[in-house]
Amino acid sequence: MRILKTIMGAAAALMLASSLSSCNYNSLVEKQQGVDQAWAEVENQYQRRSDLIPNLVATVKGYATHEESTFEKVTEARAKATSITIDPANLNEETLAQFQQAQNELSGALKSLLAVSEAYPDLKANENFRDLQVQLEGTENRVTTARSRYTKTVADYNASIKKFPTVIYAGWFGFDAKPQFKAEAGASQAPKVEF
Repeated sequence: MRILKTIMGAAAALMLASSLSSCNYNSLVEKQQGVDQAWAEVENQYQRRSDLIPNLVATVKGYATHEESTFEKVTEARAKATSITIDPANLNEETLAQFQQAQNELSGALKSLLAVSEAYPDLKANENFRDLQVQLEGTENRVTTARSRYTKTVADYNASIKKFPTVIYAGWFGFDAKPQFKAEAGASQAPKVEF
């Protein structure tokens, strides 16, 4: 009798394992981990940008001592942007929107800081400033690349959990859709360039 129970238990475990593989559980776990990894890279690139900002501010501050309000805005926006962190497990539309809003405020403050630099020809010629500006531009490109990878990874994951028959099992195991980045308000309008 004991042998029969053991055989029945092993058979049930084998059936459960085969049913889990047929419902793509393992592939969903891999895709979910891919989303988490892609999100970590987005945060990593934003952190890199945030780490460069104090050096950029200090360099500009040395030349433009009377532009205090601009420096305060950059410092406040940086503090706000770095205070918002998101656990990939709790990534949803609301938390992503808060994160994106803080990053957008920081981007706006940086634009003001770089505009201040235009008023100081000596600063524009300063090697340290040019190096920091190149690093910041490179970081913005890295942020764009990381966000693009995140977007593709999320699209693949979200499509996977919505396909039949996986859609039946995905909800049972807690595989919920992940949010995508949204464009800023007015991003569809072409910027005006005036000389």
